[in-house]
Amino acid sequence: MPEIHLSEQDEKFIEEQVAAGVYSDADAVISAGLRLLGSDEGKKAALKLLLQEGIDDADAGRVHSYRSRDAFLSDIKNLSAQRKTGTDH
Repeated sequence: MPEIHLSEQDEKFIEEQVAAGVYSDADAVISAGLRLLGSDEGKKAALKLLLQEGIDDADAGRVHSYRSRDAFLSDIKNLSAQRKTGTDH
């Protein structure tokens, strides 16, 4: 395992987390940080796919124009409600 060099600020943060009882030791703090980083990377990849899907839809002309901000927000609220109830067909 490679040696890890931390800034004083990072060391202080780790010590504070352990002292507060949030984590049992420094290894647990580092492990939690790495899990969070992995989760963030997965979210970024999913977001990139969704963005590309939106770009592809726009390129194919599958877009909707709104006359007002309120109409746009109303449509979003309706779509959200439909998805929550499972009626988004």
